[in-house]
Amino acid sequence: MPIELRDTYLFSTLTDEQMQEVQDISRKVQLNEGEVLFECGDTATRFFLVISGQIKLARLSLEGNEKVIGIVQPGNTFAEALMFLEHPAYPVAASAIKESTLLAFDTQRFQQMLRGSVETCFRMMGDMSQRLRSLIKEIDDLTLQSATNRVANLLLDHYLMAGSTAFALESPKGILASRLSVKPETFSRILHNLSDQGVIKVKGNQITILDLEKLHGTAHAESLIGLKARDISGGYCPLHERKKRLGGSPV
Repeated sequence: MPIELRDTYLFSTLTDEQMQEVQDISRKVQLNEGEVLFECGDTATRFFLVISGQIKLARLSLEGNEKVIGIVQPGNTFAEALMFLEHPAYPVAASAIKESTLLAFDTQRFQQMLRGSVETCFRMMGDMSQRLRSLIKEIDDLTLQSATNRVANLLLDHYLMAGSTAFALESPKGILASRLSVKPETFSRILHNLSDQGVIKVKGNQITILDLEKLHGTAHAESLIGLKARDISGGYCPLHERKKRLGGSPV
């Protein structure tokens, strides 16, 4: 389904005149599989909207190992928050997981436009607050959850995005493993274990959830550690929270 600017959260409240200005400051970017969009430390003069494909955001550790920070899906923007820094620079490298189409927006000209749209400013603030919340949730997951919990959570994310118990893992398993801070062989072993338990069926990159309740229980078996009693009994719903944070970029 084609992505329209008006359907994008960041631009949905703009007037027709402002929307035309956004279109005027944008340009299309085509990337081949594996092609680099920008490197960590490059001056951030543009932010981006993914139209099709997938964009990987990653950093290198001191040992030279790649850590995937985020996978940006179509319909989502990234790097827009950097325009508010005095000396903006990209904190990660961005590259195409598969052939991708993006729109790039000039940050200085967009800043000028923001001065005439208070509602869009508040939308950006809300979006950045949601991403901060997502990052805090990710820290909790990495510190409180096991690798199995994280993989089960990933499968639940895909289930919600697909709206079906049968879906494809569209990103390579090595990239997904890095995103979850597990080794590729650990990721594959966990999928195999869940398959042996009758929770899922795996065929290549195709996943079918056979027991959604058990998968949900696996995903949150240890995630309740550290939650206050009111979080558990006062309306906390992991699936509801998951829906709100899906798709966002950490940059």
